[in-house]
Amino acid sequence: MELGVIGLGRMGQIVAERVMDAGHDVVAFDIDDDAVAAMADAGATPADSIPDVADELGEEKRIWLMVPAGDPIDAALDELAPHVDSDDVVVDGGNSHFEASTRRASETEAAYLDCGTSGGPAGAELGFSLMVGGPEWAYEAMTPVFDAVATGPEGHDRMGPSGSGHYVKMVHNGVEYALMQAYGEGFELLHEGRYDLDLEAVARTWNNGAVIRSWLLELCEEAFREEGTDLGDVADHVAGGSTGTWTVQESLEQEVPLPLIYQALSERFGSRATGDGEGRFSRRLANRLRYGFGRHEVERQ
Repeated sequence: MELGVIGLGRMGQIVAERVMDAGHDVVAFDIDDDAVAAMADAGATPADSIPDVADELGEEKRIWLMVPAGDPIDAALDELAPHVDSDDVVVDGGNSHFEASTRRASETEAAYLDCGTSGGPAGAELGFSLMVGGPEWAYEAMTPVFDAVATGPEGHDRMGPSGSGHYVKMVHNGVEYALMQAYGEGFELLHEGRYDLDLEAVARTWNNGAVIRSWLLELCEEAFREEGTDLGDVADHVAGGSTGTWTVQESLEQEVPLPLIYQALSERFGSRATGDGEGRFSRRLANRLRYGFGRHEVERQ
């Protein structure tokens, strides 16, 4: 297949590289000329504009947008509009709100697939988990690309109609908040409790056969190994929160109680209100975990 990739940040670069590694061709564009040049060196066909991407792709266009959510998505679609038709497919791989994705699907002549993407920079090696919403024919047309970008055929699926992919990813992120909070609180009690414990050893032991083993727990082990059991100068400041906020807002609209996710979101907001001092150990661990899975900047004291 031939895929146009618009947006070559960390995640877009991984998408393009995994697609090329699977034997497909990529036409690449980004507003950063250096990013385009680097992708050209890796074997992609460089494009100097969004319309140029469409022109390079031929009759049946398959395009993956990996640009920041919000206005940049709409701006890219506006530029694409004169160059795509109902036989073409556009994938939005960012963290867009599901209602915005539903609107874009109705306004875009091409088939629009909202694709929740999980796995962070680690996906460069392992592949992503992809939650896709939109027309079934478009999903099937993109299956070779999804197989390449995901961990494999089991790493992606069509969740349902337009909006459902980003809806599932929104809830995924809410669950992520709660899991991080639970690990943080457990390790805080171990850190402040009765024994002088090596928390890296605890995390490693739990990750070998324990009920609570997970990738997030592996990242806890990494955090203690690299920062020390007391997490060094990692600050009590947890950034992010938009997708968790959307999850809580949806729970209010649907009258579904989400006390754990709501409390985890509140802890993030609380960390920002108290400044960047040593503060709560659980929040400091959450701060470091965000670096582990997403390479987000670690706030430090």
